[in-house]
Amino acid sequence: MDLEKLLSGRLAPAFAAVAGGPVDPLVRRSARADFQSDAPLALARRLGRPPRDVAAAVLEHATLDDICVSAEVSGPGFLNLTIADRVLADLTLGLAGDARLGVPSTAAPQTVVVDYSAPNVAKEMHVGHLRSTVIGDAAARLLDWLGHRVVRVNHLGDWGTPFGMLIEHLADLGEAEAAHELSMGDLDAFYRAARVKFDGDVAFQERSRLRVVALQGGDERTLRLWRLLVEQSERYFLTVYDLLDVTLSEGDFRGESAYNNLLAGVVDDLERLGLLVASGSADCVFPPGFVGRNGEPLPLIVRKSDGGYGYPATDLAALRQRVDDLGATRLLYVVGLPQRQHFAMVFAAAQAAGWLGPPAQAEHVGFGSILGADGRMLRSRAGESVKLVGLLEEAITRASDLARSRNPELGPEAVTEIGRAVGIGAIKYADLCTDRAKDYVLDWERMLALDGNTAPYLQYAYARSGRCSGGPGRTRGWMCPSCWRSRRSGRWRSSCSASAPRSSRSSGALNSIN
Repeated sequence: MDLEKLLSGRLAPAFAAVAGGPVDPLVRRSARADFQSDAPLALARRLGRPPRDVAAAVLEHATLDDICVSAEVSGPGFLNLTIADRVLADLTLGLAGDARLGVPSTAAPQTVVVDYSAPNVAKEMHVGHLRSTVIGDAAARLLDWLGHRVVRVNHLGDWGTPFGMLIEHLADLGEAEAAHELSMGDLDAFYRAARVKFDGDVAFQERSRLRVVALQGGDERTLRLWRLLVEQSERYFLTVYDLLDVTLSEGDFRGESAYNNLLAGVVDDLERLGLLVASGSADCVFPPGFVGRNGEPLPLIVRKSDGGYGYPATDLAALRQRVDDLGATRLLYVVGLPQRQHFAMVFAAAQAAGWLGPPAQAEHVGFGSILGADGRMLRSRAGESVKLVGLLEEAITRASDLARSRNPELGPEAVTEIGRAVGIGAIKYADLCTDRAKDYVLDWERMLALDGNTAPYLQYAYARSGRCSGGPGRTRGWMCPSCWRSRRSGRWRSSCSASAPRSSRSSGALNSIN
C-alpha cells in the first residue's frame, strides 16, 4: 500500500469539487504530521480565496475517516494528515507476511558494477575510506535485493612509482621480517619507514627507481616481493571489512595492476580514433566542454612524458573492461566529490571513443567529508588522518559502555555483542542518514542517542517490535496498542506486559539499554 497515493486518491476529488477542475493534491511527508498537502495555498491564489478557507472546504468534501485519525488545517493553509494506527498495523501485517516486504524484484535486471572502498596497498585504511565503503556496500546490497546482477569491485591502489620504494624497503628487511611486520597490521609504520629512508638516502632512492623498472619489466623476484605486499595488505583490509560488516570479499579485489596489459591498447585506440593530442611532452585527451579558469581546454593525461601511464588511462581501461568483458549496463563509482570533474571527463572521453554508450551508463556517486567538532576535516590529536579501525573500535567501546552502564547485570559476552551491533550500526547509519553530497560532523553523543533519527533508536524499535510479535498465538507482526502509541510518539515504554520474552539475547539486551 502506497499511503501517499492513497491519500492523493482521496483528496483529488475533493480538490476538484472545490476548484471546479483537476488539482494535484501535492501530498508529501511532514515533520508535523504523517503527511501534508500544500495544494490549498496555490489553489487559493487561483480562486482568490483565503487559503485556510480553501483547505477547510477540501476537508469537507474529502472522505478520510477510514484512514486518518486526524485531518486538520494548519498554518497558512496546509492540510496535516495523521494516519490511523490500525491502518499502519494492517499495512505492517501485510508486509510481515511477504518475504520481500512489499518490494518487488525488478522486471528488467541489469549488470551493475559498483566500484567502492578502494584503499591503497601498504597503507592503513583511514576515516576517508569510511563513506565510500558504507555507501557503496549499501548500494550493492539494495541492487542485489532488487534482483540485479551486482559485481563488486574494490579498485586497489597497488601499482605505481611508490612501489619501488616499498619493495626495496621490503628487500632490505628480508621477506620473513617484512611479512611479520605487515601481518601485525601496522601498514602505516612500514610505509613511513620506507619514506624516511627514501627521503634521506640517495643510494636508496636510486635503488627504488631501478626497482620500479624491474617491477614494470616483470622481474620475477620483484614481482614476488610486490605480491607479498599486496597479499598482506588484502588480509588487513578484510579484517576491517569484517569489523564493519560489509560484503566485500577476497574475490572483489581488483587492483590497478590488473589493467596494466590494457593500457597500451587504450592509448593506441585513442590515437587511431583521433582523440589523442600531444600537449607539451604528454599525450592527452581533451573531452569537449571542460575548460579551466583561463578558458583553456582541460586535458586528461593518459601518457606522461616519461612514457608512464596516468590515472585516466587506467580508469578508461577499467571502464572498457567492465562494459566489454563483464557486460555492465550500469557503472557506479562511489568516490568522494573532489573527484567529480575527473570522472565526468573520463566518462566523456569514453563516450567520445565509443566505449560507453546505451545501454551502458556510468555514474559518479559522490559524497562529502566527515568533519570533526571544529568543522574541519576529522584528524587525530597529532593532526594525522584518523585510522578507520581506531574509529570503529571507539564506536564499539562507547556503545559497550552505554550498554554496561544501563544494565550492570549484563555479562561480558552480551556486552560485547551489543557493543559491536550498536557501535557499528551507529557509524553506518550516521553516514547513510545524512545528505550524501554534504559534509557531516562526527558527533558521538548524537550518533549513540537512544532517541531521534539514530541507529540505536531504530535497533531498539526493531527489538521491541520483535518482542511484541513473539507471544504465543500472535500473528507475526502483531504489536500491542500501548507499543503502537509509544512508537508513534517516538517514546518507547520501558516495559510491556503484552510482550512475550524472546530467546534472542541481542534483542532482549537491546531492549534493556533504553
